[in-house]
Amino acid sequence: MAQVQKTVGVIGGLGPEATLDFFAKVIARTQAKTDQDHLHLIINNNPKVPNRNEAVAGTGPSAGPALAESAAALERAGADFLVMVCNAAHAFQTHIEAAISIPFISMIEAVVETTLSTFPDIKQVGVLAASGCLDSELYQKAFAKRGIKTLIPEAQLRTRFMHLLYEIKAGQKEQVKPKIRDLAQDLIGQGAELIIAGCTEVPLVLFQADLQVPLLNSTDVLVERVFELV
Repeated sequence: MAQVQKTVGVIGGLGPEATLDFFAKVIARTQAKTDQDHLHLIINNNPKVPNRNEAVAGTGPSAGPALAESAAALERAGADFLVMVCNAAHAFQTHIEAAISIPFISMIEAVVETTLSTFPDIKQVGVLAASGCLDSELYQKAFAKRGIKTLIPEAQLRTRFMHLLYEIKAGQKEQVKPKIRDLAQDLIGQGAELIIAGCTEVPLVLFQADLQVPLLNSTDVLVERVFELV
């Protein structure tokens, strides 16, 4: 008897284009000849969740309740496990897990595990991520547990990255591409042996051909983890 495929719940809208990128990559990754060969995804595309970076900084309302509500709605809709297409929002993972009884799959852990399995000798990684993700030290702590140093944009470079992030969200991708590449090159200059696109908007403008070191795309990693679990 054929195994029943699991239903994937997706906390999305953080932002919408990053969620669309994730969904498009799931479809492209699927070896399908008919509609029925595709995965069953339930996507809660809620862009009304409070700004995660402001929430972490304490300058805006918490994103936790809205994310928990999205998670609970996806479980009620029939999801067997959840993923979230936003790195910074993982700062509120405990809110999500408290609201559900199904597994929540961490994008952060998936990226770290993929880094270790693919590049076992890596010593320093550069992470391009939003301030909420970096201020919460999501990647820094996860990599430190494995003995890996994390290089991140600091001071003015972080401010510049945040400006570029909001330009991407506003649809100004072409003019942002060389500037994001320059930020990645700065981390490489500091000694990063690998660049992690630790914000789901970054893969919209930064590609492997732009860099001389490996680029690990958090969206791609999450897509692969979904296929491992369904």
